[in-house]
Amino acid sequence: MGTLYLVRHGQASFGADDYDRLSDLGHRQSVRLGEYFRDKGLRFDAVLCGTLRRHQETLAGIAKGLDWAAQPLLWPGLNEYDSEAVIAAIHPMPLARPDTPELYRHHFRLLRDGLTQWMAGVVSPQGMPSYNDFVHGVSSALDHVRKHLDGNVLLVSSGGPISTAVGHVLGTSPETTIELNLRIRNSSVTEFAFNPKRHTLVTYNTLPHLDPPEYADWITHA
Repeated sequence: MGTLYLVRHGQASFGADDYDRLSDLGHRQSVRLGEYFRDKGLRFDAVLCGTLRRHQETLAGIAKGLDWAAQPLLWPGLNEYDSEAVIAAIHPMPLARPDTPELYRHHFRLLRDGLTQWMAGVVSPQGMPSYNDFVHGVSSALDHVRKHLDGNVLLVSSGGPISTAVGHVLGTSPETTIELNLRIRNSSVTEFAFNPKRHTLVTYNTLPHLDPPEYADWITHA
């Protein structure tokens, strides 16, 4: 029996040429989360981490805040879907960089539509697995935790896999999973209680490390 802490990566570089790296704020969010865990006296018995750069930079920040040497099990099934490929599957024309509120909203409207069609099997974004295979990559990580681990387990990933994990545990519709995905915040913590038979959702998308007023402007979504 144990608790699985699913952490979304810190703020990445949305709108930049290379999204897959943390911003300066993303690094600070990650270290701050580690400090919060340290102050709670929380230590982890095992770690699973996606292989993307932003995942590993987030884990490094958490480890720094905890003053802890993490030894993660890297799990490619925890990697995020390719949002650019999802959008291109339904909107093949190049998009302007989302550097205004309207372009930002347009980007996420297209992403929502593309995800809906990918999940329904209507489109096959280039270079991406089917949605069923994507779900299997996430559920296999959950199965590994349930069958082989106990105590406190840390899992560092992205919004898509974490919302998929929640949807898998709760049995939600694809539409609900998309809405969970698009509302998850950077460096947020989702908790599952687990035993050899099942996972149970305890909390979703919380930011206890950023609750103090001095961190109010550290709360981000992309």
